[in-house]
Amino acid sequence: MDKRTEYAEKLSARMVEWDMQIDQLKIKATSATPEAMLEYSKAIKALQLKRDEAALKLQNIPITSDDEWEVLKAGIDQIWNEITTMLRDLFKKVK
Repeated sequence: MDKRTEYAEKLSARMVEWDMQIDQLKIKATSATPEAMLEYSKAIKALQLKRDEAALKLQNIPITSDDEWEVLKAGIDQIWNEITTMLRDLFKKVK
């Protein structure tokens, strides 16, 4: 298996994890105060948008030239880090 395919599979698996974590956050947010619920809803929506951005980049992996691959991978890595941080911060807030 080449590195690109391996990376795409790793990202796909991570996206499934993100979806499950976002679902958990939605459930936890329902027991919050109305004000907190609004804040959590906005944060969850931002998470979903980032996750969708990662999904679009995932679709481009097979069609990206070798020259564009490193740039695409760097962009995905950045999104990956942002989502990880957003999830960690939101889970700290929603207890």
